[in-house]
Amino acid sequence: MSPVAVIVVTWNSAAVLPGFLAALPDGMAGLDWRLVVADNDSADDTVEVLRALAPDATVVPTGRNAGYAAGVNAALGAVEGHEAVVICNPDIRMRQGCVKRLVDRLGDGVGIAVPLLYEDGRDAPHFSLRRESSVLRALGEAFIGNRRAGRFPGLSEIVTDPAAYRRPTRADWATGALMAVSTDCLAACGPWDESFFLYSEETEYCLRARDLGYATQLEPTAEAVHLGGESQVSPRLWTLLTLNRVRLYGRRHGTVATACFRGAVLLRETSRAVLGRKASRAAAAALLRPGALRATPGP
Repeated sequence: MSPVAVIVVTWNSAAVLPGFLAALPDGMAGLDWRLVVADNDSADDTVEVLRALAPDATVVPTGRNAGYAAGVNAALGAVEGHEAVVICNPDIRMRQGCVKRLVDRLGDGVGIAVPLLYEDGRDAPHFSLRRESSVLRALGEAFIGNRRAGRFPGLSEIVTDPAAYRRPTRADWATGALMAVSTDCLAACGPWDESFFLYSEETEYCLRARDLGYATQLEPTAEAVHLGGESQVSPRLWTLLTLNRVRLYGRRHGTVATACFRGAVLLRETSRAVLGRKASRAAAAALLRPGALRATPGP
């Protein structure tokens, strides 16, 4: 059996890498595997930590802060002859046997397998499954909130039905903190879209895979903890997430539909800004700027 490639993209990740590396052997239990790290020109001790704690890892320097998708592509360029590829963030903590369960799920129409994700310190699983964006779903989230709207498939992108997280469930896409991708899916889809510096790159990839016949599916017996969540409180990151969400919609829909979607997202962010959410205030202001969606902003 060919080894599984574990791809990680780092940028100033020295603080979270030791925990990731400590959990990795248990997470990869039962598999032959190889770690490939694309480093986006970290200014901290990321590379030194890797050299000390994972001396057998392949480190691919991108030479610049190139973004997540570009890092994935750089690492994929160093991968050859593998059974599957696991793409993950360095703030993931895999639980015992996680990746073998994901890899075993691949095939029979499944090109991307994702685990049950837990947020750090929380017992309930994170709602990581998503439906494709639509104007109606954006309006539903604006008027009644994404968690409440999630009970109705037509009114929210987020899948909030607890039963969906207790069984293998297919979705249009899933949050990309950890995903196993089959070699067939990788070959069919080609490189990740580097025009998305951060956020929406996994959405675009999953939707592209779905369009080519490769589904994204949750494997609930595979578990991992995600330490992330900064985008929810950082005005800069939330703005980037919001703009890229509208940019991606515009790639897949016409001008009129995109204008309606942008308006619905603006309504959502404005309503939350009125309630005092600084991140939404920044996102709403960005949506109103002429030409904002033509740019490819990065941190």
